[in-house]
Amino acid sequence: MQNTFKKTLLATAAASLIAGAAQADIKVGVILGFTGPIESLTPAMADSAELAFNEASNSGLLLGGESITSVRGDSTCVDAAAATAAAERLVNSDNVVAIMGADCSGVTGAIAKNVGAPNGVAMISPSATSPGLSSIDDNGVFFRTAPSDARQGVVLADIVLGRGIDTVALTYENGDYGKGLADAFATAYRAAGGTITMEAAHENGKADYSAEVGALSASGASELVVLGYIDQGGRGIIQASLDSGAFDRFILGDGMIGDSLLDVDGGIEGTFGTLPGSESEGAAMFNDVAAAAGFDGSLPYAAQSYDAGALLALAIQAAGSADRAGIVANISNVANAPGVIILPGELAKGLQILADGGQVNYEGATNVEFDENGDPAGSYKEQEVSGGALTTVKVH
Repeated sequence: MQNTFKKTLLATAAASLIAGAAQADIKVGVILGFTGPIESLTPAMADSAELAFNEASNSGLLLGGESITSVRGDSTCVDAAAATAAAERLVNSDNVVAIMGADCSGVTGAIAKNVGAPNGVAMISPSATSPGLSSIDDNGVFFRTAPSDARQGVVLADIVLGRGIDTVALTYENGDYGKGLADAFATAYRAAGGTITMEAAHENGKADYSAEVGALSASGASELVVLGYIDQGGRGIIQASLDSGAFDRFILGDGMIGDSLLDVDGGIEGTFGTLPGSESEGAAMFNDVAAAAGFDGSLPYAAQSYDAGALLALAIQAAGSADRAGIVANISNVANAPGVIILPGELAKGLQILADGGQVNYEGATNVEFDENGDPAGSYKEQEVSGGALTTVKVH
C-alpha cells in the first residue's frame, strides 16, 4: 500500500513537471542601448517589441498557449565588450531562444559574431544599418528590419541635391555606423555633382566640440551634414554650431532624428534628414496598436522593433517549438512571400494560420521582405523640423 502510494505521488509529480514545462515561458532577449548615445530612443523600441510579444502571448495560440517573456540587456550602443557580455548573459544564463536587437551597428556586429553565430541564436535588429553587416560571418542568424545605409546614403544625397544644396561639410561619428553612412552619402553625393568641402569624424563623449565645428565652418560650406548619435557627439556638434553661429540648419542621418533633438538651445528650424519608415496601411495600423498601448508608434525605430518582435513570435510558431535552430530557419519563411499577408495587430491571425499548417507573409509596419543577407529593401521618411516639431515631408 505504501509503495503504491509513493508511486502515485511520483507519477503525479512527474505529470505536474511535464505540464509545467509545457506551459513554461519562452524567454526572448531585448538588447538595446538603454544607456549611451541613443538612450532617448530605446524605451519606445523595447516597448514596441514587447507589444508584439504580448500580442502573441495573449492570443492563446502561440504553441498551444505558451507566452513570451522579455529579458532585457543593455548594449550601451558603443561598448562592444559590454554589449557582448550582456548578450552572453542573455544566452547562457537567461537561456533566451532569440534576441530582438541589438541597436547600434558596431555592438550589433560584435554580438552577432561572438554570441549569436556560435550559439545559433537568431537576432533581428530594428536599427543597425551599417552596410558592413550585410556580409558579416554570422552563420545565418542575423536579420534586420531597418534597411542598410548603402541605400540611406543614396536617398539622403538625392534629397539634399533635390533641395538645391550642392555644397556641404560632413561630420560623422567615428564608428561603424557613422563611417558606413558617411561613405555611402559622400559617394552618391559626389557622383551626382555635389561638393563636400570637408569630411571629419567626431568622437562621442566630449564636453566641447567647438574645435571640430570651427574647422568645418572654415571649410567654406554653409550647410552641415551630421551623421552621428542624437544623445552624444552629434548633438554636441549641433549645439556648438548654434552657440558659435557657424551653422543654423543641419542635414541629418537617422541616428540624429528624434524628439530630444528639438530641445537644443537655439532651435533647428528647417533641419531635415532621413529616417527608415513608411506611411503604408501597415504603418497606420501599427500607430493605432501603439496608441492603444499608450505610446507613440511614430517614434524612431518603434515600428521596426515591433516588426522584429512579431517576426520572432511567428518564427517560433512556424518552427513548432521554441528551438533556437528552428527559429533561425523560419524567420525568412514567415517574412517573405508567398503566404497570407499579416499586418500589425493581426498576429493571432498569423499564429492560427501557421498552427493550421498554412503560410504567412508578414509585411508588418515596414513592408518587411528579406533578401539573402537578411536585409530588407525598406523605405525612408524625409523628415523636417517645422514649427518646432518633426514632420514627414515625403516617403522615399
